[in-house]
Amino acid sequence: MRAVKDVMTGTQSGYRGQTIGLLGGSFDPPHAGHVHITREALKRFGLDRVWWLVSPGNPLKDRGPARLERRMAAARALMDHPRVEISDFETRAGTRYTAETIAALQQTHPGVRFVWLMGADNLAQLHRWKDWQEIALRVPMGVLARPGDRVEARTAKAAQVFRHARLHPRSSQLLGQCDAPAWCFVNVPMQDISSTRIRAHGDWARD
Repeated sequence: MRAVKDVMTGTQSGYRGQTIGLLGGSFDPPHAGHVHITREALKRFGLDRVWWLVSPGNPLKDRGPARLERRMAAARALMDHPRVEISDFETRAGTRYTAETIAALQQTHPGVRFVWLMGADNLAQLHRWKDWQEIALRVPMGVLARPGDRVEARTAKAAQVFRHARLHPRSSQLLGQCDAPAWCFVNVPMQDISSTRIRAHGDWARD
């Protein structure tokens, strides 16, 4: 049995000393692209495991997602991997924004090194996130390219502000051991799929 059963409380120190990637989002719905980016992150950034942080909702979006329980169940059914866990940490911790969530995780799990994971599209808009510079100053960031977003992401405000902290892709395995600020941009074959497109096709109706 695993030493730690609860990502929220961390009742034992089974995660201590590990490097854990954090993939946040509404996962409305989760899809093969999330699985792909997770597996690539595990390989590229030297992570021990990845946590999917299924959020109550996205503050940048006007319309709320499907019920959390439904999205959590779909995520668990899709992402079957021994080093990946699905978490509703934000709901139980009462955090709304990424910077708050990371701070709460660091307080809850001392001795764990966290890496924030994102697609290149999120890097391009990171400066719109609340307290976005605090995110970069708290944890290293692993950025994986998606189709059509590479040039925009590399010239984004966040990339320019923290250009001095960029790690060369050949050293991506060291990202989790770097002190923040540090970020690494890697090009990977990506699946051209999105939650927005799935919803638009009517394959995932909000309930």
